[in-house]
Amino acid sequence: MMITRRALTALAAAAIPGLGRAETYPARPARILVGFTPGGATDIQARQAAQWLSERLGQQFLVDNRPGASGNIATEMAARAAPDGYTLMQLVSPNAINQALFKTLPFDLLRDFAPVICMARLAYVVVVNPALPVRSIAELIALAKQAPDRLSYGSAGSGTPQNIAAELFKMMAGVRLLHVPYRGGALAVTDLLAGHVQVVFAPISEAIEQIKSGKLRALAVTTAARLDVLAEVPTVAESVAGYEASGFAGIGAPAGTPEPIVALLNRELNAGLADARYRARIVELGGTPLGGTPEAFGGLMRQAVAKWGRVIEFAGIRPD
Repeated sequence: MMITRRALTALAAAAIPGLGRAETYPARPARILVGFTPGGATDIQARQAAQWLSERLGQQFLVDNRPGASGNIATEMAARAAPDGYTLMQLVSPNAINQALFKTLPFDLLRDFAPVICMARLAYVVVVNPALPVRSIAELIALAKQAPDRLSYGSAGSGTPQNIAAELFKMMAGVRLLHVPYRGGALAVTDLLAGHVQVVFAPISEAIEQIKSGKLRALAVTTAARLDVLAEVPTVAESVAGYEASGFAGIGAPAGTPEPIVALLNRELNAGLADARYRARIVELGGTPLGGTPEAFGGLMRQAVAKWGRVIEFAGIRPD
């Protein structure tokens, strides 16, 4: 008799010590809450994880987009959900930023969530309009120092990863750039193309086509190492030692979710990250596949909250 992969997964779940009543998990459809609108890199990665889990575990994992309040609406919903594995949360770097940015929140990212896995590091790319006479980060710094506050950078809004990445650059490079916030990263890139701002720290997924077509010039990526998707583009750190401003995308569950369920989800998503097609899709979106343990993801989130908190305090950033 042939045993299907679904049957093997069910047998493995039942064999996890301590699963108890949850041994049939998942026994019904589950959802992954996403705090942003459909179509962006965050949403795409959540849908990729949901499809993989659906195929591996034999129940539907559905993406539930609840945009608003910089992702805080979805995050509060997830934090208050029953800790039974049927409500998960796409945890991304804006969650860590928000924890430091907002003085009061009805939840605590580090207290109210059980980390499951960090799926990917997400990179940003420093892009300029080709009319700007700079071809490197060193030349951008030199020009900015010649004319403080004359160069402007666009972002998706105050407190967004693009804003934070640029402010970290200003802090470490010792330059002054004028911040122009927009209601979304795509609008900032549109105004960059039109020459209304000079610089954007853009998600790679929002800028790569314009880079390839020559409509934008890529100066550097914000990760610690160069990226295969933009192999010829240096890192900011090659000019500003120690600079790193990547984001993250992962899966979390409400605190108190049984450890065997967290372990099952972690194992299955790690298996996805070992799949060549799954990894390739992450790379296409400007990410670096990570994976690893729930504890490693928890440590990454703690580090992000502390790091971005220092930048927010230095720059005096306030939420819109």
